[in-house]
Amino acid sequence: MKFNFIFLSVIMLIVSSQAFSEQNVEDYVPVKDPEVKEKLDEWQDLKFGLFMHWGTYSQWGIVESWSLCTEEWIDRDKGRYQNYELYKQDYENLIASFNPVDFNPEKWMLAAKDAGMKYVVFTTKHHDGFCMFDTKTTDYKITSKDCPFHVNKKANVTKEIFDTFRKEGFKIGTYFSKPDWHSEYYWWPYYNTGPRHVNYNPAKYPQRWQQFKDYTYDQVEELMTDYGKIDILWLDGAWVRPIENMPEEYKPWALYNDWDQDVDMARIAKMGRKHQPGLIVVDRWVSGEFENYLTPENKIPDKAILVPWESCITMAPGWSYNKNHEYKSVRQLVHMMVDTVAKGGNFLLNIGPSPKGDWAPDAYDRLKGIGAWMKVNSEAIYDSRPIEPYKDGKVCLTQNKKTKAVYAIYLAGEDETRPPAKIWLNTIQPTDDNTQVTMLGVGELKWEKVGQGILVHIPDEVQKNPPCEHAWTIRIEKVLNFCG
Repeated sequence: MKFNFIFLSVIMLIVSSQAFSEQNVEDYVPVKDPEVKEKLDEWQDLKFGLFMHWGTYSQWGIVESWSLCTEEWIDRDKGRYQNYELYKQDYENLIASFNPVDFNPEKWMLAAKDAGMKYVVFTTKHHDGFCMFDTKTTDYKITSKDCPFHVNKKANVTKEIFDTFRKEGFKIGTYFSKPDWHSEYYWWPYYNTGPRHVNYNPAKYPQRWQQFKDYTYDQVEELMTDYGKIDILWLDGAWVRPIENMPEEYKPWALYNDWDQDVDMARIAKMGRKHQPGLIVVDRWVSGEFENYLTPENKIPDKAILVPWESCITMAPGWSYNKNHEYKSVRQLVHMMVDTVAKGGNFLLNIGPSPKGDWAPDAYDRLKGIGAWMKVNSEAIYDSRPIEPYKDGKVCLTQNKKTKAVYAIYLAGEDETRPPAKIWLNTIQPTDDNTQVTMLGVGELKWEKVGQGILVHIPDEVQKNPPCEHAWTIRIEKVLNFCG
């Protein structure tokens, strides 16, 4: 099965960059519910999470869901699929061969835990409508008799993943797509399949749209009641929203620009928090009270963001599995995590499981490398908050929210295998001459004041035998001033 992954990834990055902008920060509505505020603060302490995109599409090694969409930028195998309906039929028939017999959530959890991850977000349903949980609302699901995996004792993979990770203290997030391209209440067969939007006017057919709203509500309620403690409801498909909140970048894909796709988020959020008190709701890219934190996609903002946010980043080029994918290096991933955390965000790293239900060896390798770095430097990551100037050249700054200790994380250059002899921090300074300055994994270092900054000396033996690879962390017990 051929699919232009690079082209689609570039297009999606452009779309996501347009969708997330400074306007999202300006429009952020602070959380008022005390239980949600408390959980959101706890979530900000975690910093590092696991994202997983998985569905029947992994068998073809294609991007998740999007090849069903009829937008002109979609690129399918034109040699075989000149007929869209044939393509859609074959895509939906993937349920008949989806049999991930190697599925072992314990193996994933152990690798994630060793890497230092603290929460997991799993795609329970993507835009194609295929449910990775045992819903009662449709037979288009992994537990359907049409799916060979339904006889497996771990067939309800969402439950297995959530239970396994939760037992080891992970916070649990359920990704859920608001649009559903398999549902007749969203893409009505009476009309031709259109772009990503609903293919009929909800105002003209309010009863059908109400059926879709109820269908969505019922599926979310199943996830909120049958799958244990849930911490995050992570909603995708931002074009499904009230028309008065529809940004210009989504309108070119609409059949008509004035169609209202309001699914009644107030009703969904109220229900979710009834079953899961303090539930964090992430109606991503839909500014308002139900976007409890912001979610730039495959992008780290240039500047610090001083409201809750999370950057979701792919370990491979795409969100879903492809056996030919080249994974980002450990150094790239460590640097991206540090950059994200220094600017106030959480780092949600995506891995796409294979059709057999395992990760590629490269994914385990990258997590092992990140874990080795975290074992030395994690105190600079967890429980931290951003501090000006956030980043200065190769150095990123974080501050522990409780102790107020400041961490200066030196990001190694491409050819650097050991720390330099001197690290100059020109914007911060210890409170007095007795302030302790250390390198994590090493111990106390000599330092001197230089102007309004500090020059830290790295001993020769530390340069020859650094405590870790990729980045080195200087801890300053107490800081006098911060100079931008």
